[in-house]
Amino acid sequence: MSSRPTAPERLDVPADANALAEGVWPASAHREDGRMLIAGVPVTALAARFGTPLYVLDEEEVRSRAVRIRSAFAEAFDRFGAEVVVYYAGKAFLCTEVVRWVTAEGLRVDVCSGGELAVALAADADPALLGFHGNNKSVAEIERAVAAGVGAIVIDSRDEIDRAAAAASASGRVQPVRLRVNSGVHAHTHDYLATAHDDQKFGVPLADAPSHVEAIRAHASLRFLGLHCHIGSQIFDSGGFAESASRLIAVHAQLGADVPELNLGGGFGIAYTSADTPTPIEEIAIGMAEAVSAACAEHGVPVPRIAIEPGRWIVGPAGVTLYTVGTVKPVQVDGGVRTYVSIDGGMSDNARPALYGADYSARLAARVTDAEPALVRVAGKHCESGDIVVDAEYLPSDVRPDDLLAVAATGAYCFSLASNYNYLVRPAVVAVRDGEPRVIVRGETERDLLARDAGIAPTEDAR
Repeated sequence: MSSRPTAPERLDVPADANALAEGVWPASAHREDGRMLIAGVPVTALAARFGTPLYVLDEEEVRSRAVRIRSAFAEAFDRFGAEVVVYYAGKAFLCTEVVRWVTAEGLRVDVCSGGELAVALAADADPALLGFHGNNKSVAEIERAVAAGVGAIVIDSRDEIDRAAAAASASGRVQPVRLRVNSGVHAHTHDYLATAHDDQKFGVPLADAPSHVEAIRAHASLRFLGLHCHIGSQIFDSGGFAESASRLIAVHAQLGADVPELNLGGGFGIAYTSADTPTPIEEIAIGMAEAVSAACAEHGVPVPRIAIEPGRWIVGPAGVTLYTVGTVKPVQVDGGVRTYVSIDGGMSDNARPALYGADYSARLAARVTDAEPALVRVAGKHCESGDIVVDAEYLPSDVRPDDLLAVAATGAYCFSLASNYNYLVRPAVVAVRDGEPRVIVRGETERDLLARDAGIAPTEDAR
């Protein structure tokens, strides 16, 4: 019986349900004797050694993408005499090793909480090369950032101006700050991912920027660097960025001569499925550079130093999550069959599908088969009907319990959003490079979960 009636329009029946779509999986991912390898490491060996679920991160993929985006923007803006600085947006995925990777490749790091700041500092990142975001930074967080010597605090509201000024004054420092504004450009993305329209929690209206900058400049303990705007996430072309940049430059030109930079944010999209076709980052960089240059020429101001903040684009494609199949359940739907493939993880290690309907790609990782493709839905093991990891995918029809399943492009926002729902432990993160794996974030154990329960008497070992 055909499964086509229940398949989404974006999903075509593949000629080969074992094939790894280019641009979706890490560049190093390939098969040998049916097994998937990432950075020369068989995923079967990873699952046997570290268990599943397991986050796998291709270190070279992260590093090479960091270099690629830095080079793309440097070359695009160099044509107009402008310097570019690139911040890695740590919210996508943060641990000390990743901080070391990206800073070694010439990137700065953007953090948005005291905890993220602690991770960056623990990795020995230069505080002067850190940016600190957040729509509701506590006084304690601001004081900590100032004391640490963070290079830029992003002011997100009128209240934060006075808080940052007081913290800087108390520390005897002049604190550089940016002002986050809403350009009014609505990115073509999910509403939860669009962050520059007026009715949302981030930033201040663009029309209010001059008065906020005046308030910043009224404090001797603050130094105004420039405007900042982030229009959203998972954006596939340069149109929205270009329009936002043009609007920002119009206000930037009103703020006087001492405005050294303009931060255009991040949000560059990646391919999660073969149907996704993001514009190459080099073309996006060129489009943004041309828009900024044209707007600066129109308003008679020099092109400022440009800052961008990619996160997902750098780390997302480098990640693969491994699961073990538990049950396989065919269900009659709309005149066809959809097979529910349940795995040993779910929304606790990847909340994005439940949050905003994110799509993913999956493949059997330990074997290939000539079985014809079957429409499947990869479901988690949590007590929620919405606990779906891959809403629709074609896998070989002989998928069975104990198969090793790999889900692509999970490097961004999966570990970051992970939880202990239903008291599942959060998986380890294993980095792979040149045929060698190593743990960069230890997986939790049930002992870790119980250690926080104050109703349990401590054992001798735990004291």
